[in-house]
Amino acid sequence: MIVFWFLLIALVVVVAGVTLAVIGGGTEAVLPEVDPEVVADGLPETRPVVRADIDELRLPVAPRGYRMAEVDDVLTRLGAELAERDARIAELEAARSRPAAAAGPDLTKGDR
Repeated sequence: MIVFWFLLIALVVVVAGVTLAVIGGGTEAVLPEVDPEVVADGLPETRPVVRADIDELRLPVAPRGYRMAEVDDVLTRLGAELAERDARIAELEAARSRPAAAAGPDLTKGDR
């Protein structure tokens, strides 16, 4: 019976000591307050999203959050589609800015 009381008192002393060590005596915190992990630099709001924005985007990790591999796959696909879209837009803008004479005769008007 004495062993039981000794172990119980030892357990209380250890728990109290760990608690005081973590709390830090009340004047100075041993464990400083930390801001929750959030996306520090999200996607830009003032300009269109480009491939580099997606490559640099990092989402916060949570213990019971998303599956990182799946999100990375989606971001990779999104980045590739944005790059393809940007290339197509640049191609169309370049074709539109060329003079009509440089494109050759217009065969739809009967010039043969």
